[in-house]
Amino acid sequence: MKKLYEKSEILFALFWIVLYTVCMGNLRNLGDDSPYMTVGLIVISVSMLLFVWRNGLLEKYGLSGWAGNSKAMLWFLPLWIITTLNLWGGITPRFPMPGQLFVVVSMAFVGFAEELIFRGFLFKAMLKSGSVKTAVIVSSVTFGLGHILNLFTGHELAETLLQVVFAVAYGFLVTMVFYKSGSLLPCILSHSLFDVFAQYASSDASPLLNWVGHGVIIILTLLYCLYLTKRVETPAVNRSDTPEEASSCPQE
Repeated sequence: MKKLYEKSEILFALFWIVLYTVCMGNLRNLGDDSPYMTVGLIVISVSMLLFVWRNGLLEKYGLSGWAGNSKAMLWFLPLWIITTLNLWGGITPRFPMPGQLFVVVSMAFVGFAEELIFRGFLFKAMLKSGSVKTAVIVSSVTFGLGHILNLFTGHELAETLLQVVFAVAYGFLVTMVFYKSGSLLPCILSHSLFDVFAQYASSDASPLLNWVGHGVIIILTLLYCLYLTKRVETPAVNRSDTPEEASSCPQE
């Protein structure tokens, strides 16, 4: 694994994307409330975390601590608003116990795994080998398109397309949050809570409210990303990985 990482961080990221996609495709067929899915996600997440920890990459991938520029980031308030989207139409547990417990744990680890793969491995690999704009777009769009797999788990086409559009927008948001804060922890927390709250979303919620809610969130995402681009300075841990910015940094 380390040899693949040292050879190409992009190939390393693609390896984890493929592995995660294949595993999730099979695990979700067992049901979101399956204990096997919970165990599988824990194994994947712990494996990635151990690799990062053992190779001294915690700071690089934003796992060494909370953002030091939280005030400039407006304390991530837009992120927390978006996190609650699934609760706007009411709260109803989707599964009886202990299935509900398994699904909550699984969704928490989905948030961790997907953030580390798409915002950590893929985004940082792209950032190292190309421009910031390309890295943000590739990380966000790849993450969003991955939700097309929901078509194979019983979701309708219109619902899946809405999820893809929202996931791309959300991908832009958390990618920019990671890039401008240097910490992946707010992204992991938001993503995990969003997926957990989805398991309590009421099935009786108005479809109109769902569409309006997603529209409001997409607009909020665009505004917040513009603010981060214009008003928040990029931390050194991410500037040093960008060729065009690293070349302009003062040498010690």
